[in-house]
Amino acid sequence: MEKRQYTVRKPAPRQSQADMVFGTQSVLETLRSGKEIERLFIQREFGLAEIEKLAKELGVPFQRVPVEKLNRVTRKNHQGVIAFVSPIQYMPLHNVLTQVYEEGKTPLLLLLDRITDVRNFGAIARTAECAGVQALIVPTKGGAQINADAMKTSSGALNFLPVCREPNLYETLQYLRNSGLQIIACTEKTEKSLYEIDFSIPTVIIMGSEEDGISKEFIQLADSGARIPLSGQVESLNVSVASSIVLYEAVRQRIKI
Repeated sequence: MEKRQYTVRKPAPRQSQADMVFGTQSVLETLRSGKEIERLFIQREFGLAEIEKLAKELGVPFQRVPVEKLNRVTRKNHQGVIAFVSPIQYMPLHNVLTQVYEEGKTPLLLLLDRITDVRNFGAIARTAECAGVQALIVPTKGGAQINADAMKTSSGALNFLPVCREPNLYETLQYLRNSGLQIIACTEKTEKSLYEIDFSIPTVIIMGSEEDGISKEFIQLADSGARIPLSGQVESLNVSVASSIVLYEAVRQRIKI
C-alpha cells in the first residue's frame, strides 16, 4: 500500500546472544535439532558446503556476506557463520487452512509481500491477531526478520497468531484461490474502493512493500484491488496503518450483532 516519500536508512536491529548461534559445529547442530531458524549469514569467502546443503534441504534462507558484516553482529569467534534462531514456530499453511474450515470458520488470511521493517511487521501482526486473522503469510526471503523487536512491537501477538513462511508467494496465492479464497490486493493502483469489497467470504488480503507496494504479478493474479480513499495531499499511508483500516473493514462486515 505504501510509497514512502523519503528513505531513512536505519541500523540493523541488534540481536541478543539468545537470538543467535555461531560457529560451524553449533550452527550444524542447531539446524539438525529442528529449531526454527530465521536466516543464516555465511562468510562469502568460506562457502560452508555442509551447512548450505542442510539449509537448502530444510528451507532455511541464507546469505553469503562479507566477514565485516559478521564481525558487526558479534566480535566472538563466529568461524564464518551465524544463525538467527526464530522466537516462534512457523506453521504449515495447509494445516492452518484445514483447521479453519473444519471449525466452520470463514478464512481471513493476511499475506505480506516484502514488508521489511521489523516494527511495521510487529504492528501489523498485533492488529491481525486482534482482528481475528487466522494466519499471517510471509516469504521465506525478502521479509522482516522475526526477532525480539518484532515480538515486542507485536505486544505478544506473535505468540498466538500462526505465521506461515512460504518459499513462493505466487504459488501460495494460487493454492489459496484453489482452496476457495478470494484474493484482494490492497493498492492505490485501482479505482475500486475498499468499501466496495465483500470481505464476508473467504479472503486473503495482500499488503505490499514499504518501498514499491504489491508486486505486479500479485496484482494481476488478484480477484480485485482495493483502494483506501485519501482526501489529503500525502499519497499513501504507512503500511501498518493501512493494514489496520483494511482488516477492520473486514471485521465490520463479519460482525454479527
